[in-house]
Amino acid sequence: MKKLILILACSVGAIFSSYAQSNKIGYINSQELLSVMPEVKKADADLKAYAKSFEDQLETMSKEYQKKLSDYQAQEKTLTDAVKEVKQGEIQSLGARIESTQKSAEEKVGTKKQELFKPILDKADKAIKEVAKEKAFDYVFDTANGALLVFKESDNILPLVKAKLGIQ
Repeated sequence: MKKLILILACSVGAIFSSYAQSNKIGYINSQELLSVMPEVKKADADLKAYAKSFEDQLETMSKEYQKKLSDYQAQEKTLTDAVKEVKQGEIQSLGARIESTQKSAEEKVGTKKQELFKPILDKADKAIKEVAKEKAFDYVFDTANGALLVFKESDNILPLVKAKLGIQ
């Protein structure tokens, strides 16, 4: 029994060893790569400046909201019901505009971030793939997120699995 386990263990080790020798595997930390790319620093600065314009606008609106609210609270007892209703409507309307502006700003900043970073990410991806090809890496993993960045198309078993399942 011990001999059988030993033979099995040696066989499995030999299989993995031969597989590892036939496939060259590499890894990279994409976050570390991006952190040293000068384009990222510029894109970050541009994005912060873009976001700051929205922050300033929202801060101005928020101050106006706070002033209207405190004025209303200070005068509430002396105001007629009709004037109270109008002032409450103004405050609610301004609150809704602030909320809408904040949502719009978040969407615009997100879109701007994608716009600024897409060429940088494409450049990094292209460089990773070129190095993998030049150095004959079959697989390259990203240690930052566990993603497989480079792989051999010949190892795609989808057609085989589809055939096994009888799917065209």
